[in-house]
Amino acid sequence: MNKHEFKSDMKTNRRNFLKTATIAGAGAFSGVFLPQNETLKPKSNLSGIADSVMRKHTQRYNMSGYAAPAIPVVRIGIIGLGDRGSDAVERLSYIDGIEIKALGDKREFAVKASQKYLQKIGRPAAKEFYGDENAWKKIAELSDLDLIYTCTPWVLHTPISVYAMEHGKHVACEVPIARTVDEAWQLVETSERTKKHCMMLENCCYDFFELLTLNMARQGMFGEIIHGEGAYIHNLMGYNFKKPVDDQQADGAYTDMWRLKENASRNGNLYPTHGLGPVCQIMNINRGDRMEYLTSMSTNDFSMGIRANELAATDQFYREFANRKYRGNMNTTLVRTNHNKTIMIQHDVSSTQPYSRIHLVKGTKGMAVKYPRELIALGEDWMTDEEVKKIWDEYTPGIVKKVGEMAKKVGGHGGMDFIMDWRLIDCLRNGLPLDENVYDGALWSSIAPLSEWSVANRSQSIDVPDFTCGSWKTNTPHDINIEKGGTTRVLDLEQVDRELQMNVK
Repeated sequence: MNKHEFKSDMKTNRRNFLKTATIAGAGAFSGVFLPQNETLKPKSNLSGIADSVMRKHTQRYNMSGYAAPAIPVVRIGIIGLGDRGSDAVERLSYIDGIEIKALGDKREFAVKASQKYLQKIGRPAAKEFYGDENAWKKIAELSDLDLIYTCTPWVLHTPISVYAMEHGKHVACEVPIARTVDEAWQLVETSERTKKHCMMLENCCYDFFELLTLNMARQGMFGEIIHGEGAYIHNLMGYNFKKPVDDQQADGAYTDMWRLKENASRNGNLYPTHGLGPVCQIMNINRGDRMEYLTSMSTNDFSMGIRANELAATDQFYREFANRKYRGNMNTTLVRTNHNKTIMIQHDVSSTQPYSRIHLVKGTKGMAVKYPRELIALGEDWMTDEEVKKIWDEYTPGIVKKVGEMAKKVGGHGGMDFIMDWRLIDCLRNGLPLDENVYDGALWSSIAPLSEWSVANRSQSIDVPDFTCGSWKTNTPHDINIEKGGTTRVLDLEQVDRELQMNVK
């Protein structure tokens, strides 16, 4: 090589080096060199979740704000009659304009117990379905039902909801309504195609303090909402490891140990919706803003594996749960929204601790937090009890004024369960949009598998699917002041109690 060739080669190599460095630098410093989601394509743990996130979907019909034809008398089939389902039978019985037409559970005892309750209060007998693992399909296939109300183990939530909508029924399902991203999309697509409501029963959205702060936020009391926090921090060790009693309806345990099995096979925020739902409503998620991406981190498990091994050492029943890798005690998940706001969600059900959903709302002018006690600040200092009482008097939303006191008497987590049930029935009877639609249930539930992916991949961020397919930009917030509807009566509690006492044998 002569000196002219050497100089020419050096110039070429220099140009190539600069070109390569420039391209690499753009990716390194801007973080946008790769197309959206491209960072998820390399092989990773739980790659199926990443694949589901990247799939494209087109909205067939916008179910946000959708009003189905009014149903004067809502005919209900209830599937799953353990602790939650049996309570639902009792709460719904206090609402006028409903008929409980079918009761289903794999356990005959549970079905018979709820049937006995209906008999005691003078309601007609319901059709009974039990014994068969797929008995729930027979309920969904009934021609004289309008609503399927589901309180089963999580693994059945999406299959039952989809099957019910396919057979012409509206759906109300316990949380979480989906365990995977694919299931969440299946719910969305089925609801849009069938034009059937699909509501996840997130009762914490109807808690009195959560509703108060929602109304305050809508009135601008906190200024621009910039951050929210929610959690499910509740020691469930006793429940998770308790042996089920199949001939006892409400046994404080999980049939077939299903919840312990969930905790032994997944690691992330498995139960995000209680703390997340109210925060999303306050921040207008799916109705003006949307989640863009999240990152999640879990501690190791310091409790469940130890307990499983201790029990297995003396009881063969627990052998299948020994020497397994359990979900970490504390999971913390952070979400960033399209409007550059943040949400923190935590989950810990295996540490000794007081119960908490956190429920923290932070704005530019003030904030509120529910746990360990309810506090509100509209400035630099917490308000006094007297000042907070004035806030309650002025900003309690219409739905609480309508049925709040009655809800406290009926019960269900202090009354929020009953407000939720009453509102669902009132919307169906008046042909009104539901407060929580299929997009909310799909989104809030999807945090679980998305957090699993992030935890398994050293807390890398992952995009959150837009289940509204862009309609979040124009969807409007739901009604909390009963501007329409509110016509459904609550049956006289004293009369129901008298009938119960007269019929008890």
